[in-house]
Amino acid sequence: QVQLVESGAGLVQAGGSLRLSCAASGRTFSNYRMGWFRQAPGKEREFVAAINWGDGSTYYGDSVKGRFTISGDNAKNTVYLQMNSLKPEDTAVYRCAAQSSTYRSVRNGPYDYWGQGTQVTVSS
Repeated sequence: QVQLVESGAGLVQAGGSLRLSCAASGRTFSNYRMGWFRQAPGKEREFVAAINWGDGSTYYGDSVKGRFTISGDNAKNTVYLQMNSLKPEDTAVYRCAAQSSTYRSVRNGPYDYWGQGTQVTVSS
């Protein structure tokens, strides 16, 4: 059974940093793409970042470019999202997702597996 478990939730002041983790289990993810999405109350889900396990290619949403960094640890089957220079508008539930084919759309998916999500709150 595939599981994606996020951690790293927190409350931080504007300008601060947080690191989210997504631990994947239940199958081999070596050819997958792992992504992070977020959703704030009353807003649509937004693509944040993604990484291809195979070649390490990374992708970012426009609103987080230059502030967030996605990385992965193959040995631990874990993907990280380092978030710097956080803004109040980054407040959202962040969810990790896994996509079995890197030929699919990075931003629009579909993604095959999803985590439950972790809350990030940035105060002004």
